[in-house]
Amino acid sequence: MPRLTAEKRNKLKRLAARPDREIDLSDIPEIQELPSDAVIGRFYRPKKESVTIRIDADVLAWLKASGEGYQTRINEYLRRLMGKSRKAS
Repeated sequence: MPRLTAEKRNKLKRLAARPDREIDLSDIPEIQELPSDAVIGRFYRPKKESVTIRIDADVLAWLKASGEGYQTRINEYLRRLMGKSRKAS
């Protein structure tokens, strides 16, 4: 990638210094909330982290009873709960 010229760097600094209210969003309105059909995680893959948690035996049995992928389902349930929590605040 080519380096920025001093002129381009100065132009970017001036743009960055402008307040948000001066940005014209009329042709691309800001997204206030995700659409109901939005697919999270289809293209963006968050970094996974291995953890150990303690889950009640009956809850774990219920999760495993619906087949493979119970850890993925736990993650999906928690992600939905996180989304609801963010909407509420």
